[in-house]
Amino acid sequence: MKRLIIRNGRFITPYGIEEGKALICRDGRIEAIVAEEMLALADQDEVIDAEGRYVSAGFIDIHVHGGGGHDFMDGTVEAYLGAAEAHAAHGTTALVPTTLTSTNEELLATFDTYRKAKALNTKGAKFIGLHLEGPYFSPKQCGAQDPAYLKNPRREDYEMILDASQDIVRWSVAPELEGALEMGRIVRERGVLPSIAHTDAIYEEAKEAFEAGYTHVTHLYSAMSTVSRRNAFRYAGVLEAAYLIDGMTVEIIADGVHLPKPLLQFVYKFKGPKMTALCTDAMRGAGMPDGDSILGSLKNGQHVIIEDGVAKMPDRTAFAGSVATTDRLVRTMVELAEVPLVDAIRMMTLTPAEIIGIADRKGSLEEGKDADIVIFDEGIHVTHTISEGNIIYSK
Repeated sequence: MKRLIIRNGRFITPYGIEEGKALICRDGRIEAIVAEEMLALADQDEVIDAEGRYVSAGFIDIHVHGGGGHDFMDGTVEAYLGAAEAHAAHGTTALVPTTLTSTNEELLATFDTYRKAKALNTKGAKFIGLHLEGPYFSPKQCGAQDPAYLKNPRREDYEMILDASQDIVRWSVAPELEGALEMGRIVRERGVLPSIAHTDAIYEEAKEAFEAGYTHVTHLYSAMSTVSRRNAFRYAGVLEAAYLIDGMTVEIIADGVHLPKPLLQFVYKFKGPKMTALCTDAMRGAGMPDGDSILGSLKNGQHVIIEDGVAKMPDRTAFAGSVATTDRLVRTMVELAEVPLVDAIRMMTLTPAEIIGIADRKGSLEEGKDADIVIFDEGIHVTHTISEGNIIYSK
């Protein structure tokens, strides 16, 4: 088999930044990382000269709704493939398509579309499972989710959905809802990650949820409870629980808009790179110019406005989704939050891989893992994106 070799780069591994090495890929996997002087080239080898740029594992986005003018809720194969290609141009090699609160009929239809698109996806970031965001959310914290579709979890309802697809890898739920704790235990038993989201829970409810399997928090700070007063007494919320529960992992939309510099630094300092994943939460406007857009499907979605590097509700009273890309997240953490590059890369690669349960094959430059690789310069501008040994983007 022809080898793909990357040389003359600064390789970001779990152990730091290494130079003077060459990375050898064969049959879609990383075969070896060797010293340059030990490299013996063959005529059929495909060689990429990184020209001193950084080389890291491919970026993994575990919460994304679309991009490049497409949304996964459009329910078409073209939308799935178009969004995957759009994000590949920014270093994403693997992503988890995310749904919005909708009817069961719309949800079931997207399961079929996902399967078809996954089989045809050769040019974009690979699909690594589905993330269901809703419909089991608190009406007080629904954000840009359509409140018309909100409901409490009923076993016959969510088990029907789980039975309909083997591709679901995570499900975001408000754990204080009636039936949510039982759902967490059942979902976890089915190999799906239950995640706390769009919630008005107090700390005690969040702790109980963690014990029931809700070990992750969806887009920390967005659509969740913090310190509140109830009958004159103060209660900590989900935000405080995320910090106090050591085993709780979190994800943040590190676009510099959803969370400003002090909060990005706060998360990094108190949760750290091993417990914090970066996610885009991007909607169709990612990679698109400012102006009018739609959050959700073209048929049933909500009108939003893209400006100031973010999507907003039409009255501009709240954000309505991100238009970030993964390279922007890393750039923001390094340049705005002043986080070391190695840690920012970990939050975009190995940590999300661990959270979603695929770290055995993705998330780091190590022998035997998938040859998912991104090459970028000092400004985190991507020049090459490689998925399972195949170049899916080059500048």
